Amino acid sequence: MKQDYLTKLSTKRDNEKWDLVQVRDLVKYFPVRGGVLQRVQAWVQAVDHVSFNIREGETVGLVGESGCGKTTVGRTMLRLTEPTAGEVIYDGTDIFKLRGRELKEMRRNMQIIFQDPYASLDPRTPIGESVAEGLKIHNIGTSRERFETTIEMLRKVGLEDYHARRYPHEFSGGQRQRIGIARALALRPKFIIADEPVSALDVSIQSQVLNILKELQREFGLTYLFIAHNLSVVEHISDRVAVMYLGKMVEMADRDELFRNPLHPYTQALMSAIPIPDPTLKRERIILPGDVPSPLNPPKGCRFHPRCPVAFDHCSIQEPPFIEVSEDHWVACWRVE
Repeated sequence: MKQDYLTKLSTKRDNEKWDLVQVRDLVKYFPVRGGVLQRVQAWVQAVDHVSFNIREGETVGLVGESGCGKTTVGRTMLRLTEPTAGEVIYDGTDIFKLRGRELKEMRRNMQIIFQDPYASLDPRTPIGESVAEGLKIHNIGTSRERFETTIEMLRKVGLEDYHARRYPHEFSGGQRQRIGIARALALRPKFIIADEPVSALDVSIQSQVLNILKELQREFGLTYLFIAHNLSVVEHISDRVAVMYLGKMVEMADRDELFRNPLHPYTQALMSAIPIPDPTLKRERIILPGDVPSPLNPPKGCRFHPRCPVAFDHCSIQEPPFIEVSEDHWVACWRVE
């Protein structure tokens, strides 16, 4: 009998320690309030029982349409957003059970690069102080040592020493994103969540930022969760790729395997939209009918079935399990089953 992903994660807990991060049955619902007393009227099911693992030193790409829950997964993993249910195991420790000082110490090992580099920086603070803020909060080093660390991190991302005295509005979008990377690196974390770090940048700047991320990963032994909707970018930087749809994980596999042999109909539709850099070649596009359903009232059964070109009756009745169909290739689809 084929086992589901959560079962395999549980069996790996003791005998395979190379999983730096394990996400188990992660759930995040947001309340919708209304009326005079602002009582809960409904729940937005942003993330619904998502499970995956991230191995030490690798990059896992998390992709899907806007609104599918990618960013919520990342923010909830770091407890920037409190979870509804589930577990996130970091190096053997359940992050959701930590409180106070223990949680603060754990956060030194886990950092985030935000999607909007300008909104994540204080416009009234020189960027040198922004980069050093985490060091100050965690009481690491003297003022001089924190300054030296800040300069070192700015140099690592291609900026100059004098940039530390400048303010965010004096930088371009690509430079601001480099500042965000430097700030995430300042505490020397092991795990970084990159939340669409290049989506707002020009293509030429995107490649520079991606190369910086890869160089830093080799130098510091970093582990990444790379959240994006650009599949070409994900293919370039990721070791494995996970695909989400409407709060659910629908497919996960090694990067080369997924791009060569996508099995879920939704993944196939995403792949068909990747442009080919050759005007003489054409790819057959898969156009999905309708719109993405609301997470307030998701469809019963498989959430993709109202738009799926190969759906049948059972798809609308029962949700498919997330199962391994070949070595480390996981799919949630009755057709594949």
